[in-house]
This record gives sequence, C-alpha cells and structure tokens, in this order.
Amino acid sequence: MNAKTIQFLRMTHLRGPNIWTYRPVMEALIDIGALEDFPSNTLPGFNQRLTAWLPGMIEHRCSVGERGGFLQRLEEGTWAGHVLEHVALELQTQAGMQTGFGKAREAGPRGVYKVVIRTRHQAVSRSALETARDLILAAIEDRPFDVKGEINRLKQMVDSLCIGPSTASIVDAASDRGIPAIRLNDGNLVQLGHGAQQRRIWTAETDRTSAIAEGISKDKDLTKQLLSMCGVPVPQGQIVDSPSAAWEAAQDIGLPVCVKPTDGNHARGVSLELSKQEDIEAAYGIALAEGSEVMVERFILGEEHRLLVVGDHVVAANKGETASVVGDGVHTVSQLIELQINSDPRRGEEEDFPLDTIRLDEHTTSVLELKRQGLTPNSVPEKGRSVLIMRTGNMALDVTDEVHPELAAQAVLAARVVGLDIAGVDLVAQDISRPLAAQGGAIVEVNAGPGLLMHLKPAVGKPRPVGQAIANHLFKPTDTGRIPVVGLMGDGDTSRPAQLVSWLLHLKGLYTGLACADGLFMNQRKLQSEGCMDWDNAQRLLINRSVQTAVFESDLRHLLTEGLPYDRCQVGVVTRMPTARGLDDLYPGDDEKIPTYVRTQIDVVLPHGTAVLNAADPQVADLSRYCDGSVIFYADDEKNPRLLAHSTEGGRIAFWRDGQLVLSEGQRESLVLSAKRPAVSRLLQEGQLTTDDMLVAASVAWALDISVDLIRAGVKSFGQNNSH
Repeated sequence: MNAKTIQFLRMTHLRGPNIWTYRPVMEALIDIGALEDFPSNTLPGFNQRLTAWLPGMIEHRCSVGERGGFLQRLEEGTWAGHVLEHVALELQTQAGMQTGFGKAREAGPRGVYKVVIRTRHQAVSRSALETARDLILAAIEDRPFDVKGEINRLKQMVDSLCIGPSTASIVDAASDRGIPAIRLNDGNLVQLGHGAQQRRIWTAETDRTSAIAEGISKDKDLTKQLLSMCGVPVPQGQIVDSPSAAWEAAQDIGLPVCVKPTDGNHARGVSLELSKQEDIEAAYGIALAEGSEVMVERFILGEEHRLLVVGDHVVAANKGETASVVGDGVHTVSQLIELQINSDPRRGEEEDFPLDTIRLDEHTTSVLELKRQGLTPNSVPEKGRSVLIMRTGNMALDVTDEVHPELAAQAVLAARVVGLDIAGVDLVAQDISRPLAAQGGAIVEVNAGPGLLMHLKPAVGKPRPVGQAIANHLFKPTDTGRIPVVGLMGDGDTSRPAQLVSWLLHLKGLYTGLACADGLFMNQRKLQSEGCMDWDNAQRLLINRSVQTAVFESDLRHLLTEGLPYDRCQVGVVTRMPTARGLDDLYPGDDEKIPTYVRTQIDVVLPHGTAVLNAADPQVADLSRYCDGSVIFYADDEKNPRLLAHSTEGGRIAFWRDGQLVLSEGQRESLVLSAKRPAVSRLLQEGQLTTDDMLVAASVAWALDISVDLIRAGVKSFGQNNSH
C-alpha cells in the first residue's frame, strides 16, 4: 500500500483471560502500510486536529505514566497503530463504555501491528476501532469529521448492547469481592459465580425473587390487604370498573383521592389529590390505559418516598420532588418544559440519567394536571405564574440518613409480607425522620424489581452502594461463588491427564464437568465430541448449576484466538512448553515469545490455589514466579535439580522412584502407587496413560486435597467407565 491508510486484516474477540490481560479485549491485526514511514510528528497539522477533536485524550497517561503522557508521545512521534489504540479507547470512554486498558505491538512483518483494547461488548469495540481508523485518516488528510455524531452513534450502541448501570453496579460489587460474572442474554440477566455456587440477577430481581411474590406486588389491592392484615398502615381504597364508579368510591372514601392502576409501576397512570368529579373520571381513563384495573385510594397528605429494602435492611431512601415551570408570558407550557425541565442535565432518555425527560404525549397524568389548572400544553402562562407539571416519579433526593428506625422496620416488614427479597417500598409521609403512624402516613406500594439508578445517581445527596448491598445479600462474607476449576495447557499432551483428573474428582463424589480435546463431559457422560475446547462449549460447564467442579484443557491456539473460558482457577497445570509451529496465521513471533503467552495459565491461579509444573522443562518451571499461590513441581527423576531445590525450600514435589509414584513435602513422603501393579501396568502397556499423566493427575489431586488412597484407586480403575 502506497496511500496513507490503515487496513484491518482481522479482528479477534478474546473473551477470557489472554496474553494481554485478565479481561476481555478486542485484538485488531492491522497494516498501516506507508504510514510506517510517517510517525505522528511528521504529519502536518495531524496532532493539532486530533487533540482538538478529542480533548479528553489529555487524560491518557500512556507509558509516560502521567497526565498528558500520550500527547507527549504524539509530539515526539509515534506510529499509527499506537494512535489507533488511544483514539479507540477515547471514543469508548466518550460513549460511556470506560475501559482504559490498551496495547499496540508490532506483529512481525513491516507495518503490521496488533492493536488491543479492553472491551465490555465486542460490537461496540469493533465499531470504535473502525471509527478511530476513519477519524485518524480524516485528521491526516485534513478532512472534516463528525466526531459528535459518531460518539452519539457509539453511545446508542452502548445503551442498547451493554448491561445497564443498575445491573452493572451489582456486577461490579461482586467483582470487587472476586466473584465472577457471566452475562446470560442480551439484556440484564447475569450469573454471579460458577456452577453449583452461582446466583442469578435480572437487574434488581434475583433467583430468590419468587414468582408468587412478584405477582402479589403487581396486584396493588391484594398487597394492601396483606399489609393491612399484618398491621402495616395503608390507605383505604376500592377497585372500580367505570368512571362513575370511581366518583362514587371517591365520595365514600372521602376527598381528596388518588386514582391509579392496580398493576402499574414507575408511577405511570397515577393521579394525586383529586377532588372534582370530572378530574376523577378523567383519571380513571388514564389509569386504565396503564393497567388492567383501576383503584381509587384515600389521598395521604405528605411527600412521596421510595425505600429500597434488600434482605432485612433499608439500604437507601429517596424523596420525591414535583416538577414545575414558571411562565414568562411568551412560551407555551410545552416550550417551558423543554426550556426549564428537560434542559436539566440530570434528565435524559437513557437509563443512566437519574431523572427522565417529560414528554406530554407520554405523560397523560401531566396533561390532566394542566387541565386542573385550566391549561393545555399549548397555553402560554402569564409571567411569574408557577405551573405544576408532575407530582410523581421524580424520586431525586437522597434521604437515607434521615429514615427513622421504626419507619424502616415497617418498610422491611412490608417487603417480607409480600415475600420479596429486594423491594422498592413507596410510602407517603410528611417527615421521614418520624414514625409512620404518628403522622398519619401510609405505605402505598411494594414493588418488585425496583429501579436502582435513583440511589446510585441521586439528583441531590449522596450516592448509595446499593449494588454492594445486593451482592452481599446474595453471597455471605466468606462466599466467592466459585467451584474448584482445574486448567491444563501443554503441547498436545494434556487430554489424558485432564480425563484422569476428572475421574478422580468424580470418585470423590463431585459432579464434575470436563472440556478437553476428546469431548465435553458432564459427570462422566459425553455430551459432544467436536470443538469442546472452544470458548462457548467450555463455558457450558460453568453455567450448569449441577457442576461442582470443572476441568478444562486448552492449547496455545485457543488461548490466542479466544482466551481461557474461565477467569481464575484453583489449579493451573503446564506440562510442556509448546512451540509457534502451525500458528503463523496468528503472528505469534518466534518460540522465545511462547512462554510469555503460556504464563497466562499460571497468571490466573488464585492466591489460595496451586500451579502444577513440569520441573524437567526449564521454560515451564520458570513460570512458577508468576503464580500467586503455591507450586507443585513434578518430574520423572527425583534428582532433578529444580525438584531438589523446591523440596529444600519446603515445597511440594512429585516423582517416580523405583517404579513408585511418590508425593513429597519436606520429610514426609506418600507412596501413591506402583507401576508394577497389574492394573497400572496394563494402562501403561496399552497406552491409555503414561507415567507423566499419572504424575500430573496425582499432583493435581494432591492440590485438591484428594486422599492418596483415592488417587491410587482412581488410577487403577481409570478407563473402566464407558464414557471414556
């Protein structure tokens, strides 16, 4: 290529821990062609245009390690691949998908680079890279570029494709505790933890949220009946079936009243403080449009509050505020709403804004509110006149620290009566710092799946860690949501030991999943034969709620093209150092680089976990320095120098001595089995297992606290199960 351009040769979504980082990344293989001869400081006006379009890049520290570091690199001269990395990251940040991590490295051939950026959704990152390429070329060629329009497009992608901020707050809180997460659909259904230890959330609903409780919460009349029977103060009310019946009920209950749907939510269709027949009858139609039935309730004097109950605690509370405009004698009500309400930076259409914009064609209760004031959306209020637009749905003010303990206890009781583990309890009170009954207040609704954003981003007051509260509700302080995971990598020699380890865990009584080159197995039953080390297939083990432990075989190709299918492991095994042979399409470099890739298998070992390494392979043995946990070395020869040194330091080692498999720690030795035993000898002679396979599996079993007797019995009986 002679023209100054950037060509994408391939984009690869590395979905699990990989050679770059623990987190998912998008890796772009690019060819910058002639730009290899033109670093940034040789392109006239390029740096100025780039920084003018993306001023936020001043925050990029880059390798300089300080604010403005990347801009220094631009001025000194850096290449297009590096620029692409930073521009793509900045576009993602501006679009609301902050990631931060990126790399750009030469891939081998001149002008060919691997550009890597952290991703939370591959489609967004793919588009960010493509947009970054177009922006860079426009800056080089001094062409206009619609930066704002492209960022808005990416924002829309983030809003529609990524998990919402409420769900993200729970996932992030779980991650802070080391609890892994797997997104189960294109929405907000997320699994926290693995296998049998997992929990599931759907925004603010959990796998403890029963269908019965949710059904009760949607039936406002039934909810009130149950609450009243348990001594919770609720407003008197009736279900009505016509506008005239609504007026009759209002007179029976006593004016003013509230009219609302029995099964609505988010304050839709709710009209408050109604006293006139025409208003009540009009409110009936508005409420019916939002639900299946309509309820007329006694109006409770006071202000609306939303209390978030998680388990047995009120973890956040917000107070509502009304929305009003002030007339200027010039603009219509609709125009004033845009100028005075929707212009508030706290309001927006997307989920991450604490307040919604007000559209009168969507908020029919606001139109009724205007009518009660003798106005329409097209009316022009006189200068200085205050016009009430909305009474409900603006839970914007945090009042968590003001909640009276007795009032909080009643909110918790209300959630428990309905049966919800997480609930949004709506109540009306004049003063949230006083008991409810003493001020004539009442609980008006108990909602399943409550919104969290109002508590995460209150318009006024302190954000509350509600995601953390939900994560702690799901997992006890000592729980990690993890099952024992064993990961093996080598040079085509790990299938047999993986199967043997799986057999030993099965004999221990654990429901065991196995993903290896020979198949996908669930509790020794073969589910499929092809592609079982592929990321999607391997992840099936972690999603299955029956699985109590899982064994994964991987290889260098899968590591380079998909990443590992788990985030961390209890035991990480490397048997032999593979070579770059057969991987030319992936631009791995020469064999000297391979250990820097394979170390990923050891990088992911948990601090309380174990690395099992072949002491006879110096490159494999050297990986021990990357392990956060302990190390078990193994070798055929007990006199292996690495083995001896590790033993002298008190480490655990495994070896063969005179046909006996020995596990040794300090002065203690355990004789596991003899190769001369008929059952073991048969396995070796028939090629079902090798002595190395037995060493590896015995070492892994040792790391997992499987007894010597069980290891011995397991090796002898290996292959007797038809699944293998």
